[in-house]
Amino acid sequence: MSALERAAKSAIEAARAARADYRGGRVAPSAGIAPGMTQANLIALPRDWAYDFLLYAQRNPKACPILDVTDAGSPHTVLAEGADLRTDLPLYRVWRNGQLVEEVSDARHAWAEHDDMVTFLIGCSFTFETALQEAGIEVRHIADGSNVPMYLSNRACRPAGRLRGDMVVSMRPIRADRVAEACTITARYPSVHGAPVHVGDPALLGIADLARPDFGDAVRIEPGEVPVFWACGVTPQAAVMASGVPFAITHSPGHMFITDVPDSTYHV
Repeated sequence: MSALERAAKSAIEAARAARADYRGGRVAPSAGIAPGMTQANLIALPRDWAYDFLLYAQRNPKACPILDVTDAGSPHTVLAEGADLRTDLPLYRVWRNGQLVEEVSDARHAWAEHDDMVTFLIGCSFTFETALQEAGIEVRHIADGSNVPMYLSNRACRPAGRLRGDMVVSMRPIRADRVAEACTITARYPSVHGAPVHVGDPALLGIADLARPDFGDAVRIEPGEVPVFWACGVTPQAAVMASGVPFAITHSPGHMFITDVPDSTYHV
């Protein structure tokens, strides 16, 4: 076995070990876990709402780039053989009528309420963070062991069927002289949000205070650094809230599904 093959095998083993830990009850943000393996956002809806969401994602691909859609009633995905989407994420959210009612590390009881749940796995910006780090660009929430800060912006998504809402963005502080490079690196991953949607003044996105994210944790911003914003896969949760969706299960922000697919698969 070549060194490259050994590295690939080790990365897949790390992804599977992480999923096993989460299935066993470990709860922690997944940024920096199983480096080099693609992570995904999750939203599961009864089949009656699945077409509306599929159309919503198609109309808003920057925020909702779909990596896989399961068959109705199936908790399995081709992105990770043997994985169970009901148990293999560190933390889930259960929504009723657009309201968050529960956060759980095992969602099987909620899933059982409907036998036709359709699950969408959506690209996550955690996927390109390894590439940023390999270029010597610090990813602050990984460096500090916290969750990525996420904010509800004032940028409206294009409505679809019964769904509407504004885009959620994630933020990473980048040294001013590395911003252009960070934009170039992440643009090569269009299936996981790609290039930033905004650089600089957060007020232009309707964000009043970077120290008070709507999701995740605030991070320190050092002198000479610029806030850089990417579209975020928590956007579907904003749509659930804005649209009063009767029932949905999502990942908890920052607590992603780790796949068996290398990040390089989505590099163009």
